Amino acid sequence: MKWNLPNILTVLRLAAAPGVVVMFLYFNRPLADWFALTLFIVAALTDWVDGYLARAWKQESKFGAMLDPIADKAMVVIALIVITGFSGMTPWILLPATVIIFREIFVSGLREFLGDTAGTLKVTTLAKWKTTAQMVAIAVLFAKGAFEHYLIDRSLGMTPEMQQAILDGQIEDELGLRWLSMGWDACWYGGTALLWIAAFLTLITGIDYLRKAMPHLREA
Repeated sequence: MKWNLPNILTVLRLAAAPGVVVMFLYFNRPLADWFALTLFIVAALTDWVDGYLARAWKQESKFGAMLDPIADKAMVVIALIVITGFSGMTPWILLPATVIIFREIFVSGLREFLGDTAGTLKVTTLAKWKTTAQMVAIAVLFAKGAFEHYLIDRSLGMTPEMQQAILDGQIEDELGLRWLSMGWDACWYGGTALLWIAAFLTLITGIDYLRKAMPHLREA
């Protein structure tokens, strides 16, 4: 193992993965949502930074190449489990999350089976877009959780009719319910759409990886 800065950032990103769950165990919402969002964004940024530094400083190593995808997968899988939980197991989140998690486990198992041969199967540009779409979708959905909590908290004691009247502009919006509702809707629809796009890219790249691995599997 080479303990250079890129590898240290990768290890920190891996350690941050379970931190997303810890935020919801030890902090109340919406603080937990904001802390989890911040932690996830910082960890996602290190994914780009450690790769850039490793190439720029010529500090690429087998250790970093092995650990980097593990850290990415841990961040994504754990975050998706948390988001699926606080989203009420809605199919709009559960189905793409299942596709993403299944692919990550399948490809990890395939890499393990291929051993050193897996290093010859280079990461494609589409796979990088897949990772980006996953990270952005998860970040947006974490923000949605915060907007949701604020909206519910500020509308406590209101009848559904009163809430709708405020949102329709018939009653003065003293608590900012309208912009909270717009933030909630934007994050929900935007995050869900991005998650489905990520799931589609995940499926395509998984099939592509299997196709490239088939000649090696036939020889096994």
